[in-house]
Amino acid sequence: MSIGKRIAANRAARERGSVDVVEWGENDAPLTIYFTNVSARDIEKVRSKHNDFLTNPSLTAMVDIIILKSENADGEKMFTLEDKVHLMGEPIDIIAEVFGSVFSSDSAEELEKN
Repeated sequence: MSIGKRIAANRAARERGSVDVVEWGENDAPLTIYFTNVSARDIEKVRSKHNDFLTNPSLTAMVDIIILKSENADGEKMFTLEDKVHLMGEPIDIIAEVFGSVFSSDSAEELEKN
């Protein structure tokens, strides 16, 4: 097996993280958002729209990461670009909490070095 294929296989086997968002739930249950680690590909995708994302993340860039990475329990995308207008209307603390959970395992400083 090539190193690249081994890396891809290891990535596929990693567990996903999750965050419960009480404010977005229903029937007294929070909405659970699942996500995989932010990859270099994800960063480049966001940086194509937000050049200074790693040094000065805007709320729009945070919402873009949330849309890009959020999945349901089955691994399907949770949000689409049509949801962006609704997410942008949410309180800053909720967006920051979700973004922080998604991005927490990845250090911006480390990503900038690479």
